[in-house]
Amino acid sequence: MIDFEDRQQLERAKLFANISLESVEHLFQHFERVNLKRGEHLLEAGAPNNQLYVILDGELRVYLADSSLPEHAVFGAGDCVGEMSLLDGQNASALVLAAKDSRLVAIPHDVLWSMVDCSHGVARHLLAIMAGRMRNDNLALVTSQNQSLEFEQAASVDALTGIHNRRWLLESFPRAIGRCDHDGVPLSLLIADIDLFKRFNDLFGHLAGDAVLRSVARQLADGLRAQDMIARYGGEEFLILLPHSGLDEALLIAERLRGLVAAGCGLETGKGVQGVTISCGVAQMFHGELLDDLTSRADAALRRAKANGRDRVETAE
Repeated sequence: MIDFEDRQQLERAKLFANISLESVEHLFQHFERVNLKRGEHLLEAGAPNNQLYVILDGELRVYLADSSLPEHAVFGAGDCVGEMSLLDGQNASALVLAAKDSRLVAIPHDVLWSMVDCSHGVARHLLAIMAGRMRNDNLALVTSQNQSLEFEQAASVDALTGIHNRRWLLESFPRAIGRCDHDGVPLSLLIADIDLFKRFNDLFGHLAGDAVLRSVARQLADGLRAQDMIARYGGEEFLILLPHSGLDEALLIAERLRGLVAAGCGLETGKGVQGVTISCGVAQMFHGELLDDLTSRADAALRRAKANGRDRVETAE
């Protein structure tokens, strides 16, 4: 049973606020007082629940897994919990425990529905509580998804240059290679390496070397087509996948990129502008070829470009 003080607090609760209680007060005799100590569990995920709980004072916290993880929601005086399992007839979906010593009123399932039948105000408030709960859950879901996307993006992007990293490359390039091989369309791989990169670090410092890396990455990325894929493979080396491109077209793209870097990536120093160039190796995919083999052939072409004087493009034999 509840006393006069409980009734006064119930009148301020969200379920009963600003409505006449005359039509439902005869049902209050079926309400039960529940006292919880701090840390005591009210509901357990997966356990049956046939009551709606209205918080008179104190604080309850909701956890979707266990209490070692951040809480999903926090409820205080005037809020209610347990309505989801009453409405859908399912077991409780979350752990609910008292974060402070708390006093509640328990409303049995059949009594709640009797109040809904007797009072349009109670029905409206119950719908509003449910709508607010679903809206908050949707916002939490959207926030969680956005955070997951941000974490996923951070894990696949090279922090220095802003283009994709080797981890992304090893996941994405094989899929693109497989699609082109399955469809019978040509594909080529281009490896670009900054010439004499160690010299920039040795002569002008690592900050200057970082600036060169960012500048080259930007020129390469800006010079590609929409379907092309670029990633920093490691150090001063970039891998570029050219779907729907045979060796002749890939050679033209590589020469264009080499020219863009030579023209647009000079490093300003106290000794004037230091030129930046790249060497490139290009290989066209064989039918059934995997990324490792394609990379190996393009890398062999890159080594010949270095041996033949740098700032040039060589194709795989």
